[in-house]
This record gives sequence, C-alpha cells and structure tokens, in this order.
Amino acid sequence: MIAIPSVAATAASFEQHYGYPPHGVWSAPGRVNLIGEHTDYNQGLVFPFAIERRTWCAVGHREDRILRAASGAMPDAAEVSLDELGPEQLQGWSAYVFGVVWALGQHGVDLSGRPGVDLELASDVPLGAGLSSSAAIECAVALALNDEWELGLTREQLVSVCQLAENKAVGAPTGNMDQSASLLGQADHGVLLDVRAGSSELVPLHFADEDLALLVMDTRVSHAHADGGYGARRASCERGAAQMGVTSLRELGPDDLPRIAATLDEETFRRVRHIVTENQRVADTVATLRASGPRAIGDLLAASHASMRDDFEISVPELDLAVATAVANGAIGARMTGGGFGGAAIALVPHNLVDAIGDAVHEAFADRHFTQPNIFTVVPSQGARRDA
Repeated sequence: MIAIPSVAATAASFEQHYGYPPHGVWSAPGRVNLIGEHTDYNQGLVFPFAIERRTWCAVGHREDRILRAASGAMPDAAEVSLDELGPEQLQGWSAYVFGVVWALGQHGVDLSGRPGVDLELASDVPLGAGLSSSAAIECAVALALNDEWELGLTREQLVSVCQLAENKAVGAPTGNMDQSASLLGQADHGVLLDVRAGSSELVPLHFADEDLALLVMDTRVSHAHADGGYGARRASCERGAAQMGVTSLRELGPDDLPRIAATLDEETFRRVRHIVTENQRVADTVATLRASGPRAIGDLLAASHASMRDDFEISVPELDLAVATAVANGAIGARMTGGGFGGAAIALVPHNLVDAIGDAVHEAFADRHFTQPNIFTVVPSQGARRDA
C-alpha cells in the first residue's frame, strides 16, 4: 500500500498523514494454504502456513471517539465514530479495519469508554492473489488494538474476532483458516487446524532442510470472496450435509462416498466428494511430512488440484496451466490455493529449478496470450507480532 512497506516506512507514513509519530507498529502475514481448500467452513481440516509478506499497522492515540484509517494505496482516509459503528456503516477497504473494532464489541469488549485511534496500513501481500491480504489487515489491526487497549484477548479469541469481521462487516462467508494462519503461524511450520475440535497444531515443514522452495504463481486473475461463486459452493456443502442428515460434512468420510452418491444429485455429490476427500488429503499430507518429508507430498498436491478443478469447479484455465507447466518442468507437486476463481497456484520445487520453472510458466502464459503471472517464492514465517 506504500512504496517500500516496512516498519519504518509505515511509521513515517503515519506521521505524514497524522502529523505525529505512532505509538507502535504491529504486523500480520498473509498465508499460503498448503492443502485443505474450502474445508474450514465445513468443520474440517486445513493446513496453511504464514508467509513473510505482511501488512503493517501503525497506531496512534486520540482523545475523542473517532477512528481514522489511512493507507498510501488508498486515495482517501476513512473515518467513523465509535458511537456509530456497525456493519451497515462500513464500506470499501475500511470495512476490513473498522470491522475488527465492531467485532471486538460483539465479542464482549466494552467500547463505550474507549478512546479513538489513528491507524496507518501498509502491505506487501499481493491483493487478489489468494494469499489472504484481507486477513493480514484484520489480524494486524486486531493484535494492535488488543495491545493498545490492553484487552488481554488470546490469539485464538482474536481469530474469532477477525473471522466475524470478515463474515459480517466485509460480507465474505469464509471460515477461520486465514486468520488462524496469520495469528498462530511460526517460522518453518504449517498450522494444522481442526475446525470441529477448535484445535491447532504446529507441524514442521522442513522445506529449507530439503533444499525446496515454495513458488507462488499469481495468475493476476482477480477474484473476490464476497462474489457469488464462493457463496454458492458453501451453499452446496450445506445442502449436501442437510440431505445426508449430518450437521457438517466433517462427519462423512471416504467410506461414505457410495452412500453419498446414491443420495445426492450429481453436482452436489461432486461438491461433497471434494470436501470429504480433501479432509483425508490434509491428514495424509501431515502424516507423510512426518514420516517421509516434503518431497513425498507431490501426489497429494496434484490430487487436491484435480479435485478442485473437476469436483468443486473453482479453478480457471490460467491456474490449470500454471500447475501443469510447473509439474512438467520439475515441480514436486502443484495446486491452486485459496478460494478459487482466480488468484494463485503454488508449486513445491527444488531450489535449483525455481528460475527454470518460473520461465516456463511465463512462456506458457505468453503462448496462450494470458496476462503474464507474478511469480515469486514464499517462506513459512512468523505470525502476527508487534514490531515497534
């Protein structure tokens, strides 16, 4: 959102906007979901990790009840009173910021006596790439206010706050995967989330130990979770669960697939089959990492992409091309990541093939006259923190 995002640059931008230095600077990362797509809102298993690309949030004190938010990427600052805070007042990019404040109130924080704050946001998490730039904003703001207002909320509680902001203030019907990865992530680890159990576990990835890189191939096909495709898939899952007589698809396993096929219409069956098999792939990926290391998970990544392409139907030609080209040129495995309908694919690749695979994907996109992708590597990194 500003030219050179960093702690110092965000603090400087804050002072330029507001005329005084911030009291502190916090940050939260975007995330890559290694495997487990659309399973979170079905009470299932997901396995994301935090990345080094972050959103920074500088905070300053106010004496009145006004909340102000500014960003170098947005032409206008946003402002709202704590006395008039509600989802219906939140519009545009500032809904991600002020929605967190509203959600804190919904989670029992007494906002009646709180002073306002000035906020400055900066980020190098690509927008619309499926790397959860929205959760990075929400989690940076939530952690900053938790510290600044001395709320004493746990990180798990902040996950719920940020998910509520995303669902109700922004209007995107997502689960809690993104916020969990951003708030709970640690360097060189994935975060295994069991949504039904409400539990999380850090699992070592060992990418660097195995001389592997995680390549992100942002197709630059924009998507938005608040659009209809994501909501339609969620509605299909809810319909399938209801017709199968279960409260969530997590209650169904691979052994139930013949019965599911006999009960549901063909399209709903395919939607449900993706969720059921994807949950199993998450469990298998974690078990394989522990037993054999990351070089052994390629087939699971490939199966996940095929399921999203064919059963859940959330891929696009650009994503399919990026995945196929990466694998054909030496990637251990590849899949689309994120909510779908655009965004990014990921590939687990040997370090010495990063440039060659990137070049091959660029050439393949040029041959198909697709917009050139943005290709870069990410590193499993620390979650949200105070930086200054």
